[in-house]
This record gives sequence, C-alpha cells and structure tokens, in this order.
Amino acid sequence: MIYLDHNGTTPLIGEVRRAMQPFMYDEFGNPSSKTTLGRKAHEAVEMARAQVASALGARPGEIVFTSGGTESNNSVVLGLGARFKGSKNHIVTTAVEHPAIIEPCLEWMRRGGEVSFVPVDETGRVDADAVMAAVGPETFLVTVMHANNETGTLMPVAEIGRQCREREILFHTDAAQSVGKVHVKVAELFVDFLSVAGHKLYAPKGVGALYVREGIEMPRLMFGAAQESGRRAGTENVIFDVGLGAACEAAARELDRPAPRLREWRDRLQSLLQEQVPGLRLFGHSEYRLPNTLFVGFPEVAGDDVLAAAPEIFASTGAACHSDQVKLSHVLAAMGVSREEGKGAVRLTLGRLTTEGQIGIAAEMLVSAYRDALQIAGKQ
Repeated sequence: MIYLDHNGTTPLIGEVRRAMQPFMYDEFGNPSSKTTLGRKAHEAVEMARAQVASALGARPGEIVFTSGGTESNNSVVLGLGARFKGSKNHIVTTAVEHPAIIEPCLEWMRRGGEVSFVPVDETGRVDADAVMAAVGPETFLVTVMHANNETGTLMPVAEIGRQCREREILFHTDAAQSVGKVHVKVAELFVDFLSVAGHKLYAPKGVGALYVREGIEMPRLMFGAAQESGRRAGTENVIFDVGLGAACEAAARELDRPAPRLREWRDRLQSLLQEQVPGLRLFGHSEYRLPNTLFVGFPEVAGDDVLAAAPEIFASTGAACHSDQVKLSHVLAAMGVSREEGKGAVRLTLGRLTTEGQIGIAAEMLVSAYRDALQIAGKQ
C-alpha cells in the first residue's frame, strides 16, 4: 500500500494513541464530577485545550472542543446568523469552500438570508479585493478557507482578515486542511473564528475545535449544562479531546521538519509524472499551495480508471464518471476546468505514512496505470 490520501484522512500517530489510552480504560471519570477520577479527566481536557491553543497562538479560553470541522463551521455560520437575525443578513464566502461551509450557507439562504459566493481564478485562488468588494452594509460574516482540500491552494486569508478587522466585520477561516501542514497563527491571520478538524492532523475522527477570539459573542447551538464555558453543552469527549491536544502539540513541535521534505517529494513526484505523461495538467496554484498536495489531470482518461489500474495506491479523484457522464467537483468547476480536462483529475497527498522510496514507485505505478487506462479507452 502507498497511501497518498492524507488530505482525506490521517492515521493516529503514536503520541496520540499513547495520550488517549489511559482515558479509554482506567481514567474514565466525568470531567464535571468532583471525584478524583473527575478531576483527572477535567485536568486532561484543559491540558488538551492548552495544547490546541498553543499550536494556534491562542489562549486556552478561546478554544471550544467540537465533534469536528463540520460542527465548527456550522456553529459559526448558523450561530452568527441567529445572533444577527433581524439586523444583518449577508455572508460573503468563496465558490470553492468545503461543503461544511457551503451547505450551512445554503441553509442560511433557505432561512431568508443572503450569501455571496466570490469566484476564484484558474488556480483556485480568490482575490482578497474581490472578497472585500462583495462586502456590504448587511454583511455580518466573511468566511474563506485557509487551504483548499482538493487543490491545496492557499488563500490570502491574512490580507482578507486584516481588511475585515479594519472594517469591523467578523471573519472566519476553515483551517481543517492547513493546521499541521503550514504555520497557522490566529493573530497573524486576523481571524475571529478558526475551525480545526482532528482527523486531518493525525487525531481521531469525530473531534475538532473552534477558535473564538476573546470578547466575541458566540451564540450556542446546543443547550444543556455549562460545559465548554457554556458554549457547547454535553459531557466532554475526554478521550478524543486528549487525542486532538496531543496531535496539535506534535504538529507544532515538528512542523518545520516534515514540510520541506514533503514539498521536495511532492515536486519530485510531479516531475516524474510530467516526464512520462504528456499533457499532464496541474490543478491549483504552483506556488501558494500546501507542501503535501499534488492535484493533477491525466489527459483522455478518467481518474477513477487510473486509480483502478493501480490498486496499491490510495488516492482520490476530482470527478465522478458514470457511463458517458462526467460530474466535476465544484472546485474544478469553479476554476473553469472543462469536463474533458477534469475527468482525469487525481489528488495525491503526502504525509507521515509517505517514505522517500515510495515516490519513484508511485510514479511508475501511476504512469503504468495511465497507459493501461488509455488502452482500455482505445486512445493508444
């Protein structure tokens, strides 16, 4: 197996498993309990909160544990919608956001609100001035992802955040794909809210975090007891919170080491493929891109067929092909990619499971699979 789908999900690293293990067995207390077991659980959750905060350059009190990036994003979009209902009704976002932003925005529209989906250029990058041009007197939120999950393209979040701060407009970024891959510091990005997804940075699925800048009113969507400083009711998921904390601490400690290596290996994989696949197309920005992400289009074939011919490689495609019908991802469509160009899209994302020796092997397998797919399609 050569696992090249780290933007899809990541395995639990050793630090995370070891941190979680005691709370899976002997340390089973309820953090709200005053017993010894409860106090230990409470201390573990607060330690995890501090670890997440440290990785983001935030204060522990600004971190809310959630069930993942989707909940974090929904809490911001629909929570703020509830706060501003009756006074402001407009949200600005981009056309290439993750469904965890697009869908709550569409729900906001169904509730009578307005949303501007700002287009991107052919590299999948949005222009900061175009975002701000969409802002009007009714705008209560701007939300722009930090890095796109398909292309890896990095958005000009800091510039957008700076302008939003100057105009006193609340700003959120979905950083699910960037935390753990590049430096993400809330002060440098001028964000009021930032979403984290645990399973994208070697923590468990089903846990995430939401950064809420101190002093910002954040209406709650879940009602019950006073957990998470009254911002999210429900007994804390101690095991997973501890795992996320350990993952964030590991990411902050080791960020400067793997990123240059992954960038080098990614670029080598890209070069090897380009040498053997005439017309291979890069989707995304060549410079402003996550160091681990390579999103390419194999000409004249379907991406599904390429991966089917290379079953040892675990990766993702950017288009669904059924009979003669090609359905592009909304990201490729927003970039102006044609169905013919986009049907061969394959996303290859490196990470901790990747070794240097796998790069050449993966390239050989993909080239061979591409040629097999060409023959099956009658193109060779």
